[in-house]
Amino acid sequence: MKQLLQQYMSRLTSLSEAEQQAILDEILVETYSKGTVLLRQGEVPGKCYFVLKGCVRQHAVDVAGREVTSNFYTEEQAISIFNAHKADKSSDYTLTCLEDSVLVVGPLDTEQEMYAKHTQLEMMTRRMIEESFGQVQEEFAAFIASTPEERLKALLHQRPGLISRVPQHQLASYLGMTPESLSRIKKRIYREHAELEL
Repeated sequence: MKQLLQQYMSRLTSLSEAEQQAILDEILVETYSKGTVLLRQGEVPGKCYFVLKGCVRQHAVDVAGREVTSNFYTEEQAISIFNAHKADKSSDYTLTCLEDSVLVVGPLDTEQEMYAKHTQLEMMTRRMIEESFGQVQEEFAAFIASTPEERLKALLHQRPGLISRVPQHQLASYLGMTPESLSRIKKRIYREHAELEL
């Protein structure tokens, strides 16, 4: 599993193999069972994560009492809660493992210590966050401007495996539609696709 991280380090830093190994030896990798809650809405985050295997759902209960899914993190994605701007530093989201998952766990209280010890690790983390943030901005802009059907088509194109990994009502929430609408749109898209193949 740590081989995936080594690939990231090779791509985003100029660390030698020995330096990479020193970091890998210090990194904590944990296995979590399906259903494990990593963070609850309202709690102060103490850890950040990087998904080596599995799927983690980000969701929250809104003011109307509805549960809204805002993201799914899968392999090779970092999970960070940016809440430093809040006075109480509490999380607006809950993070739940939708599958048995293997995650790199980064305790936030030792983050600066790790960066001081391994200076290129901070640069690598920043690049990962910049890549992720840029992608989120693009996806959000496209999401706002698109129809429900376009959102589903984009998801099928960008993350084709996700649709079979998460419950349909959560996927519908993530796409901003009802489960019934999602079912109808999926049938129409699959029917159009089948007709094109004939």
